[in-house]
Amino acid sequence: MNANIEEILARMRALEEELQAEFAKKREEFGFLVENKRVRFAREVLEKQRLARLGLWRFLRHSRISVALTAPLIYAGFIPFLLMDLFVTVYQRICFPIYGIPRARRSDYMAFDRGDLPYLNAIERFNCFYCSYGNGVAAYLREVAARTEQYWCPIKHARRIVATHERYPRFFEFGDAEAYRKGLERIRASVGEGQTGDAAGATSAKS
Repeated sequence: MNANIEEILARMRALEEELQAEFAKKREEFGFLVENKRVRFAREVLEKQRLARLGLWRFLRHSRISVALTAPLIYAGFIPFLLMDLFVTVYQRICFPIYGIPRARRSDYMAFDRGDLPYLNAIERFNCFYCSYGNGVAAYLREVAARTEQYWCPIKHARRIVATHERYPRFFEFGDAEAYRKGLERIRASVGEGQTGDAAGATSAKS
């Protein structure tokens, strides 16, 4: 891989760590701990947040009619999410061992801690659960698809793609037939090496 690309990727990872550190500092301001995947607030914080909870009747009374009318369509998305969740789980359990691809851990992409927020009413908690599940399934699918792509077709597109997955920068350049033929098996073997694998050696095979 080009040294400049490696350097940019390293800076991106460093910035991501810096961003996560800032998020952690911000979370400390709200006085909670995470124990066994459950959130625990300090008592005084808990009482203050409960006062901010909006009752169901008041919540519904201030909701727009258009929101209520479109809600069934939104919630109907549960069905395709459930089917996709099931398909991705079965797919990688059957196919990945055959090709030697490590399976993505579903639990790494699912977080339902918003239900512990005392200022949310029942409807808001359900909405948060739904959003968490939908986005969790999408992230889970994305990682399984990314690992599949790294194994079967680790080649960048000729045109710019918006919001590529984290493995994409290490794929072979479009049109670089020599690097692809020399390095394909190596990049396939590196699927399980971290989030992005290591195609640097594969692309450097050409030099």
